[in-house]
Amino acid sequence: MNVAVTEPKYRNKIHPKKFALWAGIASILMMFTALMSAYVVRQAQGNWLEFRIPDIFLYSTGVILLSSLTLHLSYRAFMNGKARAYRTNLILTFVLGIAFVVTQYQGWLHLQSIGIELTGNPSGSFLYVLSGLHAAHVLGGIGALTVALVHAFKLTYKVTAIRKLRLELTMLYWHFVDILWIYLIVFLILQQ
Repeated sequence: MNVAVTEPKYRNKIHPKKFALWAGIASILMMFTALMSAYVVRQAQGNWLEFRIPDIFLYSTGVILLSSLTLHLSYRAFMNGKARAYRTNLILTFVLGIAFVVTQYQGWLHLQSIGIELTGNPSGSFLYVLSGLHAAHVLGGIGALTVALVHAFKLTYKVTAIRKLRLELTMLYWHFVDILWIYLIVFLILQQ
């Protein structure tokens, strides 16, 4: 059962909140691009400790990919009037988001166990900063998922333009941090 949702028309064809989110995403991308550029420049200067990226970071990639899938399934279920699937997949997304942050922490513990410290060689420092900043952005997404969960369980199930927009914004941001992590992990692996 597809639910028709009437949305207000905007002159520029994009909702102002979506535009604001896209602007925020652009600024986050610029920050990470600057950090990756600094990584490449600093690596070329020498005194760079070579080490293997912990496998747990690769596992966390699978976790965040799966979380994007469950959030997309939640959105589809929401739009099709399937309240149970919507809520279940939203819970799974939240749990997988927490699991991602936990696996990042485990990766940092592994780095410490092999002698890679935040304040040590710049190669380790960059890995901590890049993965830590990303994890902080995932925590922001977990905050948005928390709000989505409150709305999913506290309010009567009903598809409205406001709820649809809220879930779309959450999904857009979550997919962004997913794609950003994939880009970061590929970048770090290729720089080894």
